[in-house]
Amino acid sequence: MSALEPRDTDVASFTTSDVPPDVTAAVSAAITGGSGEAGRPAGILGSTHRALSIGIVTVVLLIAFEATAVGTAMPVAARELHGVPLYALAFSAFFTTSLFAMVLSGQWADRSGPLGPLAAGIAGFGAGLLVAGTASTMWLFILGRAVQGLGGGLVIVALYVVVSRAYPERLRPSIMAAFAASWVVPSVVGPLAAGAVTEHLGWRWVFIGVPVLVVPPLALALPAIRRMASGPADPSVPAPEFDRRRIRLALGISVGAGLLQYAGQYLRWLSLVPAVAGAALLVPAVLGLLPRGTCRAARGLPSVVLLRGISAGSFIAAESFVPLMLVTQRGLSPTLAGLSLAAGGGTWALGSYVQSRPRLEPYRQQLMVFAMILVAAAIATAPSVLIPSVPVWTVAVAWAFGCYGMGTVIASTSVLLLKLSAPGEAGLNSAALQISDGLSNVLLLAVGGAAFAALGGGAVGALRHGVAGSHPAAFAAVFLPMAGVALVGAWVATRLRAAPQG
Repeated sequence: MSALEPRDTDVASFTTSDVPPDVTAAVSAAITGGSGEAGRPAGILGSTHRALSIGIVTVVLLIAFEATAVGTAMPVAARELHGVPLYALAFSAFFTTSLFAMVLSGQWADRSGPLGPLAAGIAGFGAGLLVAGTASTMWLFILGRAVQGLGGGLVIVALYVVVSRAYPERLRPSIMAAFAASWVVPSVVGPLAAGAVTEHLGWRWVFIGVPVLVVPPLALALPAIRRMASGPADPSVPAPEFDRRRIRLALGISVGAGLLQYAGQYLRWLSLVPAVAGAALLVPAVLGLLPRGTCRAARGLPSVVLLRGISAGSFIAAESFVPLMLVTQRGLSPTLAGLSLAAGGGTWALGSYVQSRPRLEPYRQQLMVFAMILVAAAIATAPSVLIPSVPVWTVAVAWAFGCYGMGTVIASTSVLLLKLSAPGEAGLNSAALQISDGLSNVLLLAVGGAAFAALGGGAVGALRHGVAGSHPAAFAAVFLPMAGVALVGAWVATRLRAAPQG
């Protein structure tokens, strides 16, 4: 396999020495829970929570490695499997199947604790990586991503329930900040390692090499989860039965989102059939699974859930196309294209750390409004590199600011959700939050993928002598609408406080 050679050298290597000092402080403070002053309550690395915190944060660390590595390897995988027109579907397949798994995980965790869905999810996640890494066609690769999504959906909701049950409210912002901080090293090392592996060994090893690494931290965390968070939330109350209606709605939302995504990849009249069928399944499922008032941004919990979807969907849909844009339109190698996003891991962690400071709690809503404006500005700035005179490092700078905003918003929505949830509803509401996140990713990737394909984006995979076809309008049609969606999120962020009673 021949690597794509760079035509620009404006993107410099990003090393661990480039991580700002504030990020190092953020990681330390998030882990210890404070300055360690005498008499201060133990943090998340105190004797009570040490094994659990190390185990679950390390699991998140490895998932972060996989996520950053996949983004770097995906352009080469899509090209070799002749699947660039299906590029967006390869990303959204993960989110589509995870929608069903999130609802299942929420009910499973509320009924018997998070241990079962967490273990099953890790197993599914690893199996999906192996299927994708050994795929011989793009559709088989997409199947692997779908299996991976089933595992990921189980894991993410189970981890939220672990946090809800095992950590007191004062420590939850710190463990959420630690989750974000665990993305720092993968964001720096992941693209470089994945790019090197992709160029010298092949993209398949980026997928095949991850599963075995998850076993040790899971073995460390499982005994602590069994001790601190297993069983129903309230042992004196009979365990709730599985809500079959919600399971059917979850299946409907997953299948409906998949049909809409499929229709968006093939712009012809026959595509209306799966599009209409998908919408018919999706609309009632969304109304049944998300809190009442989510679609109209009702104040309080509904707006928290909606903001999570808007922020994650607009940002991920845009970010998915950044490496492809830099590889095909500016001629960067996969390594350099991936490194353009590297600084974002540090600023994401910094944003998460800032929101966790107690003195800023009264200003959380204002912070989130400002954060969404940063996200919108970053997405709108990224396609400026389609102009040849704009240096490619512009993307790295813009994405660093955007990731700071995302770190603030994602951690804050998680904290607000747990604060607004009764103990027995943590799984249910966490599933709703993640459904909003995943569904928005699927739908906005479908919209972006359809716009990309309609303006000739599929032709960017036709490389000849290392030179890609130039289709800047196809990329602009992805980024600019997503910036508009993020601006809507800034308005939703003004509605997070519950309406006054009476």
